[in-house]
Amino acid sequence: MKAVILVGGEGTRLRPLTCNTPKAMLPLANRPFLEHVFDYLKHYGIWEVVLSMGYKPDAIEKHFGDGSDFGINLTYVVEDKPLGTAGGVKNVEQHIDGTCLVFNGDILTDLDLSAIIDFHRQNKGKVSIALIPVEDPTAYGLVETDANQRVTAFIEKPTPDRVTTNLINAGTYVMEPDVLDLVPPDTYYMFERGVFPELLARGEPVFGYPYNSYWMDIGTPAKYLAAHHDLLTGRLERDLPGSLLRENVWIGERCEIPLTARLSGPVVLGDRVRIEGGATIVGPTVIADDCHIGSGAFVEGSVIWAGTIIGPQANVRHSLVGRGCSVAGGAWLTGGAVVADGAAIGPGNRLDRGVRIWPGKTIEENTITF
Repeated sequence: MKAVILVGGEGTRLRPLTCNTPKAMLPLANRPFLEHVFDYLKHYGIWEVVLSMGYKPDAIEKHFGDGSDFGINLTYVVEDKPLGTAGGVKNVEQHIDGTCLVFNGDILTDLDLSAIIDFHRQNKGKVSIALIPVEDPTAYGLVETDANQRVTAFIEKPTPDRVTTNLINAGTYVMEPDVLDLVPPDTYYMFERGVFPELLARGEPVFGYPYNSYWMDIGTPAKYLAAHHDLLTGRLERDLPGSLLRENVWIGERCEIPLTARLSGPVVLGDRVRIEGGATIVGPTVIADDCHIGSGAFVEGSVIWAGTIIGPQANVRHSLVGRGCSVAGGAWLTGGAVVADGAAIGPGNRLDRGVRIWPGKTIEENTITF
């Protein structure tokens, strides 16, 4: 069975992290997000993958090539304009030759794919939609089903008084190819608001497959950071890169870690990470290749991309730092702060409350405080 993955979006909610990097290539524990998805698919014997791309497709194709180095067979299709979820799949229709899986490209999950495929075949559905329970369903699209799990209604972002279920569309579908007959070519069109309601109106068999295991939409900085925490703490089971230095501390090659540095896992370090004496790294934290953590610096619960320098006595807590950044000694990043590629944070600044610094920006000394 083939899998179609929708990776065309611009990742607007994740900006400024996605200004230079497409969402599907954001590092998750120092590996592109898509690598984790491919490993997940291969676990279920799925190695034929079609990528429906739009935003910065060259970055994806340059990294993965034909997919052979990653144990998959990749096909790339680039849309000339945004086509939506259904339009994006319609755009790759020529590569779909039977029942297929469709994935939104920002979902991290441990859904049992064999189980939902069997469910779909047993019920002879046109589409089977993975459903996940959430605490507050008002921000999502609800999916109502009957006792046989046949879908009876879709309710997009209901007000609290209209909530009838806590099950939402989890962004993963098993689909028959003729469903795409309902999608106009070269047109922005959505499964959620166009195709699925039309299938219901025609009386076609649309089913919901509820599951209650791991699910995360990584589409915001807070959720992207939370996905790292879940991965490192074992809430989501995936292999972590590097060698196990000691319990819950994984390191890459040629790292420099003096005896006076304190690492309290879970921590993942990339290659050639240099940590100076007196620095403290507290998990769940990921530090990518070629980073330098200065003496007395404190890093906790954060993700730091490659080539970044954290100065002496700097504090980075529960924040995200992009590639090639510099955080001067004595600066503070906390409370979900986001610093994008190439930015420089001068001494005396305190970034908090999810503040976002755009790529290449320099924040002079004592400019921002909360």
